[in-house]
Amino acid sequence: MGRRTRNASELKVCTEGLRQEHDKVRSTLISPGVVATELGYDIRVPEIACNLQTWRKKSLTPDAVARASRYALEQSDGVDINQIIVRPTAADM
Repeated sequence: MGRRTRNASELKVCTEGLRQEHDKVRSTLISPGVVATELGYDIRVPEIACNLQTWRKKSLTPDAVARASRYALEQSDGVDINQIIVRPTAADM
């Protein structure tokens, strides 16, 4: 199992453990796909910069991730959204 997969699995176990051990604690694991950020704008290699620009056009906006987070936070008492996976609709992302 790769390091990223192992880390994600450990986080999922941690959030589920919190839910089981504490009746009044809600924990949500939010896993966003590719999100458009300001990172990479300083890349000067034309091919890489072009590829990043193409990715950004298909990426999630930070607002999309914020709305998913807000969804989990706005649930009524006694409701725990255990996991949210947010992905771009583009198939190749």
